[in-house]
Amino acid sequence: MKIFKRIMLGIILIILLIVGAVFIFFKTAPQIGGKLQGERLEKAQQAKNFKDGTFHNTVETKMDMSFKDVRKTLAHYLFADKSDKSPKQPIETRPFNAASFESIPDSIMGISWFGHSSILLKIEGKTILIDPILEGKRASMFSFMGPERFPYNEYVTVDDLPKIDAVIISHDHYDHLDYPTIKSLKEKVGRFYMPLGVGAHFEHWGLESKSITELEWWDEIQLENVTLALTPTRHFSGRGFGDRFKTLWGSWVIMGSDKRIYFSGDSGYFPGFKQIGEKYGPFDLTFMECGAYNESWSEIHMFPEETAQAHLDVKGKLLMPIHWGKFDLALHPWKESVNRLAKKAKEENIELFTPEIGQLITLSESLSVEKWWETR
Repeated sequence: MKIFKRIMLGIILIILLIVGAVFIFFKTAPQIGGKLQGERLEKAQQAKNFKDGTFHNTVETKMDMSFKDVRKTLAHYLFADKSDKSPKQPIETRPFNAASFESIPDSIMGISWFGHSSILLKIEGKTILIDPILEGKRASMFSFMGPERFPYNEYVTVDDLPKIDAVIISHDHYDHLDYPTIKSLKEKVGRFYMPLGVGAHFEHWGLESKSITELEWWDEIQLENVTLALTPTRHFSGRGFGDRFKTLWGSWVIMGSDKRIYFSGDSGYFPGFKQIGEKYGPFDLTFMECGAYNESWSEIHMFPEETAQAHLDVKGKLLMPIHWGKFDLALHPWKESVNRLAKKAKEENIELFTPEIGQLITLSESLSVEKWWETR
């Protein structure tokens, strides 16, 4: 009996140690970020879609998976063939040259894509960095576990970038808001734009409040001669335990004197795309989410065919898929999303554009679908 009591006591102590370690981690790990409180909370409470302490989507959105969904997902991770979930060999990226990017004339729009949703954009002479994941190796709160970035022959880092006028963030998930990248950027960027509440993370990481601008859905702000507008998406937020929906999420409209761009962020398909198109369209270029989808979470991430429809809804001309090519965040093969989108785009006569990672592109040149991923 004494041996049994000692074993049970040992088990209890181990459990208490684990619980304590987890508690301390969530309280002290800097990458998790800050909390919505004080003046920032008061401002959030004024938002139209903030209720009972959290932000809400414009339409009812299923978040919790059923037991059947959990069982199917677990079975996939345990037993499915994973050989096509990531590239079989390193992705050969195009060398990025900051001087070449800076030399683009103000009258021409320039783009470089760094994989997933990270984009460097030049419009009206302003250089804007969107959802940069450049320094972190995982889309995770942990440095030792979680989705690891695909092998590239060369990764662009913050030190490789030209002068940045502004950084815009769509939401606070780890595959869009990267603590190591923001820490490296804070001395090189004058202004950061983001949805309501996300600034709590930035201040927690040592950025001055004067460099942070938070917007509510449909808010507009001027970056000199460029207009930025935060628009709705159907998604959610959260970086730690118990903070889901505590900060806002969204998409971005970027407007110059003669060019309009739409950046979707993350979203399930919803009527809001048509509203955005009616208010701000047509768009010369859309950066549309295309990846990390599944039937079990279809209301927060679009299937590729829905990506095509969302592009049409916002009245887009040229479509460039994002949210793929860097992380394995779902159950589908890594090439599947872009191949499905290419097929649907052809059916709908949508002009599709799929640049290589790191490639410098200007909208003054002829663009086409280059299936560079097929050999990876």
